Amino acid sequence: MDATILDLRYRMKDVLRALDRNEKVTILYHGKPRGFITPHTAPTGKRVAEHPFFNLRRDGGPAEEQMEKLRGDRYRDL
Repeated sequence: MDATILDLRYRMKDVLRALDRNEKVTILYHGKPRGFITPHTAPTGKRVAEHPFFNLRRDGGPAEEQMEKLRGDRYRDL
């Protein structure tokens, strides 16, 4: 949904309904996008212990190889 500053002022109920429908609202100022309002998502309910980092000891293998899997291509030396 696109909303102008006046829409935020006079039609806030419509903006909130769009957020309830999980729509991202684009804020327009003089017809150009200035920002976004995104709907709040509910917590996933995952526990910290379920993160792959905490299972390094269980998976076996050297810790360096496990960290490479988690990091991906970000920290490769050239």
